[in-house]
Amino acid sequence: MIKGAEKYTGPVWASENDPRVTKVGRILRATAMDELTQLLNILKGDMSFVGPRPERPELVEKFLKEFPDFKKRFAVKPGLTGLAQVYGQYDTPPKP
Repeated sequence: MIKGAEKYTGPVWASENDPRVTKVGRILRATAMDELTQLLNILKGDMSFVGPRPERPELVEKFLKEFPDFKKRFAVKPGLTGLAQVYGQYDTPPKP
């Protein structure tokens, strides 16, 4: 992301062609190299391969207000991939 990407907007959902992403960031996303750190978390045992994707704390607060059942996702380890990635688009919003 560019420096100060959310200075004026606050936390926002990422999109397919997000203007806040740098050229290097686009390459990392296109090659999925931005997911390598999550692979390390899987090896440590903090994550699983399949489970709900981790979300930013600021957005979790918002989602909990909109969808009270959102908290159920914390009953299992977060995962590298989940149902939203299999069935949704890049910017598919959470639904109850």
